[in-house]
Amino acid sequence: MLPLYDYGDSVRLIRNVRNDGTYPGMATGALLIRRGAVGCVYDVGTYLQDQLIYRVHFLDAGRTVGCREEELIAASAPWVPNLFEFRDKVIALKSFALRGEVVVERGQHGIIDKVLRDAPGGPQYHVHWGDGLVLQIPEASLAMAEEALEVPHE
Repeated sequence: MLPLYDYGDSVRLIRNVRNDGTYPGMATGALLIRRGAVGCVYDVGTYLQDQLIYRVHFLDAGRTVGCREEELIAASAPWVPNLFEFRDKVIALKSFALRGEVVVERGQHGIIDKVLRDAPGGPQYHVHWGDGLVLQIPEASLAMAEEALEVPHE
């Protein structure tokens, strides 16, 4: 079992990393590092003798986090950034209609069900708006619910 990355390599996180209970001072389940963050490998170890664990320092976040190899890519590898991830709470920046009937009002809250990073025109999302309604919405039509205290007028 040889490591793909070595000490000093610059890597990018391809999944959100949450506290599994081993990161001190933060609640279990709390977001430690968001997908897309770039860090520097400064140690490689094993877990249960069958998993490589990379200790990666994320300078921007000021955190060092253990990451599995499948959670990392080289920082120089092609990358499609996106604003939202699975389960993020979002708010509609405009109203959405189906067959002429408005089904989502501007300002309505939803939850990301799926991220479509390779959609034509940039990232799009399957957003659950409640009552079983799921629509595919472009990134520019959404904002983080916590950040969208005032919805801009069109």
